[in-house]
Amino acid sequence: MTRIDWTLLGFILILVTAPLLLPVGGHLDERFAGADGQAQEAILATHPRYEPWFEPLWEPPSGEIESLLFALQAALGAGVLGYYFGLRRGQTRARSAARAAERAQPSSTRDGTE
Repeated sequence: MTRIDWTLLGFILILVTAPLLLPVGGHLDERFAGADGQAQEAILATHPRYEPWFEPLWEPPSGEIESLLFALQAALGAGVLGYYFGLRRGQTRARSAARAAERAQPSSTRDGTE
């Protein structure tokens, strides 16, 4: 990799990790509240003495970070699926090209007789 590649990779890492490390004010947290929070409110409304079975190992500092992590997870999954389908398409094309090349050869060269 060239120096420019390493520099760009460093900037990307900074952009991804900086929001995880910097505390962000909570004024936007309500806008990014998801289904987990709504489910917790519904459970507590119907069963006030309910206690969760598990606690999270780490909680993101804000809802924006949580959304970022979710988007990164979705992008990674899309990348893996795209790679898989592209690989399969390439393999199919290679097999088709090999078959076409085999059919284009005269029959005497295919079986080794002349």
